[in-house]
Amino acid sequence: MSYQIDTVCIHGQGSRKAIETTGAISFPIYQTAAYAHPGVGRSTGYDYNRVQNPTRQEVERIVTDLEHGTDAVGFATGMAAVNAFMELFAPGDHVVATDDLYGGVIRQFRKVNEKNGMQFTYVDTSDLAAVEKAMQENTKLIYLETPTNPMMQVTDIRAVSEIAQKHGCLLAVDNTFLTPYFQTPLDLGADVVIHSATKYLEGHNDTLGGFLVTNNEQIAERVREMVKTTGACLAPFDAWLILRGIKTLSVRMEKHQENALAIARWLQKHPRVKHVYYAGLTGHPGYAVSQRQCRGYGGMLTFHVDSQETAHRVLERVRLIKFAESLGGTESLMTYPFTQTHADVPDEKRRANGIDETTLRMSVGIENVNDLIADLEQALA
Repeated sequence: MSYQIDTVCIHGQGSRKAIETTGAISFPIYQTAAYAHPGVGRSTGYDYNRVQNPTRQEVERIVTDLEHGTDAVGFATGMAAVNAFMELFAPGDHVVATDDLYGGVIRQFRKVNEKNGMQFTYVDTSDLAAVEKAMQENTKLIYLETPTNPMMQVTDIRAVSEIAQKHGCLLAVDNTFLTPYFQTPLDLGADVVIHSATKYLEGHNDTLGGFLVTNNEQIAERVREMVKTTGACLAPFDAWLILRGIKTLSVRMEKHQENALAIARWLQKHPRVKHVYYAGLTGHPGYAVSQRQCRGYGGMLTFHVDSQETAHRVLERVRLIKFAESLGGTESLMTYPFTQTHADVPDEKRRANGIDETTLRMSVGIENVNDLIADLEQALA
């Protein structure tokens, strides 16, 4: 029997691994570093926590099913997943990447991978001609965020996958913003999906985690070898928190989206707001692509206000909405990309991408939308 996605969030498509007999509805936390061997040359299937852990395996099973992959590997953070994946490439390899990436990923590329001899070209990946033009003989990877962080650009995943296949390279998509509830990149031709599980998958702003999901067995095997080697694995208690969070992913994402669309429309009418970036608005340049490849638009939006002074005033005056650097939780958060998430991006590049002193990014939570709008109204006054 094949289940719908809201059921998969709770149960997965198959059955949990039969490793305990209590009938516990909540999967147990196997808080252990090592496992006893029944004899010489014999194993229970679990030897050391860096390699296997039942709680981590259970959340990996659920994420695999949600993303329609064949394997998911759990990491201590989303950036640990990115780092492990990038270790699969070699000096001299070339990467074409979205130019509006999360600043932490850009830092990873510039301070780690470039140091190790890799080459990067950043383009607006919503422009397919620009992607094609950036391809080189040594291009091994196209790396996308869609929608991007923070300017909400939307890339046609299927079209870019055709470019990747034509040039014999991999396609990786960061699916943190939309989650598999709204978008499944592997179905659109991606080879790898990356998640910061800290965000919507866990959904409660109380732990860190990351996943790499793939339908390529060779990639999965190499990534598992990498996490075994480097040790950046997802801890048992964090795995359990993410497993618990995913159970409500479907209802949370619907509420995040409902609130975000209402707030985006309200912001469009406010005299101090100059532009609103949300893929669910019909005027968004990526709206048509989103209609084709997504089942929703998520809870992230970005907007420009009329001055730096207004931006600072909003950040200092919001009360229900918290001025904090994260996203995807039940609580609404406001971030200042210019000095927070994208502080390490060169100033010229930030401004070229539309990130300046008037840019605010909002992770819309699941509070009552009228209370959120009232908070924004008093902060913008």
